[in-house]
Amino acid sequence: QVQLVESGGGLVQPGGSLRLSCAASGLIFSRYAMGWYRQASGQQREMVATITTGGSTNYADFVKDRFTISRDNAKNTLYLQMNSLKPEDTAVYYCIRVSAYNHVPFGEWGQGTQVTVSS
Repeated sequence: QVQLVESGGGLVQPGGSLRLSCAASGLIFSRYAMGWYRQASGQQREMVATITTGGSTNYADFVKDRFTISRDNAKNTLYLQMNSLKPEDTAVYYCIRVSAYNHVPFGEWGQGTQVTVSS
């Protein structure tokens, strides 16, 4: 079955950086558009960034110019480089397959990785 395992979260000070990874198995990773979503406590899950099979990217306005999504198909891994982190970026971050047409997520969610931005 498909498994998506996120890692790389942690506690970081405002202005700091983190790099999240998502290891995928049970699927032909290169055939899927992928995305990062996040969910803060008490809030709905929201899209952070998506990347197509060809490498085209799309970002939520609140992370543009700070976050970078990338993928390594040889390693079946999705990444999210997060710079200039703000307290409002605190959330659990998830990777997921997304539709290549409308970026709507589908399939299994992983357990996520907690990112906490605090001084």
